[in-house]
Amino acid sequence: MAAENWFQHALHRRPWRTQRQAFALAALSFVVALIIGALYLAQAAALSTTGRQLESLITQRNQIEQANEQLRAEIARLQSVPRLQDRARELGFVEAGRSDIEYLLVPGYNPDRDQLAVSRVEPASRQEIAPVYEETFLGWIQQQWDAFQRQGSINAGGSE
Repeated sequence: MAAENWFQHALHRRPWRTQRQAFALAALSFVVALIIGALYLAQAAALSTTGRQLESLITQRNQIEQANEQLRAEIARLQSVPRLQDRARELGFVEAGRSDIEYLLVPGYNPDRDQLAVSRVEPASRQEIAPVYEETFLGWIQQQWDAFQRQGSINAGGSE
């Protein structure tokens, strides 16, 4: 019977325990909400910083593209035919007349051929084609061995 009373006594709830459990649950909920809020703020700050950096990079890219376009326009202006002709005159060049032009004859060249057809020009002197290399490693070793034996027999014959 004493064991039963002890068990009943252990299960009996005290009002201060319920209040303490409610307070602990509320404190735990507050801590979890605080952690979630801090994570949300950290993520929002990181996203905002990344957005500002991206905007800065886009502005920088646009400025570089504009500078590239200005450089392309400047290059096109400098490479225009009238500008090049004026510059050539400044450097002392003059336009070539008919009497200033020399024509060279190239044997085998056909100026009236199709642009896709390839004309074959024969060389003036035909060079001899080098023989095909057919020597193997074992054949080379055999030649070296034979030369070594001949050298040995010449040295042996000369010393006798």
